[in-house]
Amino acid sequence: GRTFSSISNLEDADQHPPGSTVWLRGRLHSIRVKGGSCFLVLRQDSFHTVQALFFKDKEDPDGSKKMINYLKTLTMESVIDLEGTIVGDANVKSCSVQTVELNINRIHAVSKAQSQLPFLVEDAARSEAEVEASQSTDRPFPRLGQELRLDNRWMDLRAPANNAIMRVQSAICQLFRESLYAQGFNEIHTPKLIAGESESGAGVFTTDYFGTTACLAQSPQLYKQMAISADMGRVFEIGPVFRAENSNTRRHLCEFTGLDLEMEIKDHYMETLEVVHKCFVHIFSGLESRFGKELAMIREQYHSEPLTFTEEPCVIHWPEAQEILTEKGFDMGDGMGDLNGAMELALGEAIKEKHGTDFFMLDKYPSDIRPFYTMPDPDDDRFSNSYDMFIRGLEICSGAQRCHDPDLVQEILQKKGIEAGEGLESYINSFKDGISPHAGAGIGLERVVFLYLGLDNVRKASMFPRDPSRCTP
Repeated sequence: GRTFSSISNLEDADQHPPGSTVWLRGRLHSIRVKGGSCFLVLRQDSFHTVQALFFKDKEDPDGSKKMINYLKTLTMESVIDLEGTIVGDANVKSCSVQTVELNINRIHAVSKAQSQLPFLVEDAARSEAEVEASQSTDRPFPRLGQELRLDNRWMDLRAPANNAIMRVQSAICQLFRESLYAQGFNEIHTPKLIAGESESGAGVFTTDYFGTTACLAQSPQLYKQMAISADMGRVFEIGPVFRAENSNTRRHLCEFTGLDLEMEIKDHYMETLEVVHKCFVHIFSGLESRFGKELAMIREQYHSEPLTFTEEPCVIHWPEAQEILTEKGFDMGDGMGDLNGAMELALGEAIKEKHGTDFFMLDKYPSDIRPFYTMPDPDDDRFSNSYDMFIRGLEICSGAQRCHDPDLVQEILQKKGIEAGEGLESYINSFKDGISPHAGAGIGLERVVFLYLGLDNVRKASMFPRDPSRCTP
């Protein structure tokens, strides 16, 4: 059979000396046929491109004519196989392979794309600044709306920056796993179908479960805590999370990927903050050192500065945050209400100014605005042993020491007006049989991607986003 090569290593003269032949499979990025000549660009993996040429052979006019006629039938974005001869000393500025080009010997369409595409990949790959600057010229570039892009997401993801965003998403999961395995965690897989209507009284997606009502899990919260009762010690999960919230904002999704962890603690829940901080430092450092090519590709289209962070956890306590926001002109009332988006952004700016970090943790939230499974502060039960984490002034993670006393859990449920139905019965029973003190955190993968890369919308960080108005493709 044929041996296929990668465009990325065509400039390696030891592997591909001038005059040698190669087979390549890729997409037809562009093609220009004029008279007896053809120039085309082949693209692989969204990133790598090479120019290939065909010129009429005077010694074989019939064969040349057939080839030119066939080349005219090829449509952009078709998947093609091409056999070509390496030509060195080229100077092709428009391709990633600049010093080599190919003379076409054979070419075949493996899968032809329709001639009328939803949009061109090169249009999807332009920065907003480039599109804006072109509007006052004779040939303005088309501005592709978000809905058009999402309706044809497979096309949108062929643009190098968008494709690289998905690779960065994958890298974050890889780095998250690496860090937690190194810190003694086990990966678990918990049910996404849960008995009853809700675990916390919030909006959920319900479904019929053989005549009874079940709901899609809002988090693996109850099950990762039960894993601690099962003496798993330290656990994490990467899995889907469902939220039936009618939030049409740039930072909310109805389905996202949760990076969740839970661990036994010995003396203080700060142990968990240290583990999570170490994990994020591994992610941030690993992205810059091991995925620089992808980051450069993304930053070319979506400008952002690399994230700043501290080596040790930067923990801000609730009273300090209240002071900062009051100074910034916000009315904080009795200081017991949750922060809105504007407050979070203002706090992020102040922390960056004071501590030089884009990544910080806010500790000791009021108990009334936290879920029922949160441990109250033993010194003042109006507050709790809970925390959120922020990147560039927006929340990416929520966590807490969990309440492991079954009587106190039931007391809090009663106080919050939540009925301890069958969905919570097993959960509370798992505490009655003895459980270690524990704490954990839930992180939104798409939020981390969106904020780390400084994107303007979380939908760019989701492969096929789900929001209140979108359930396809």
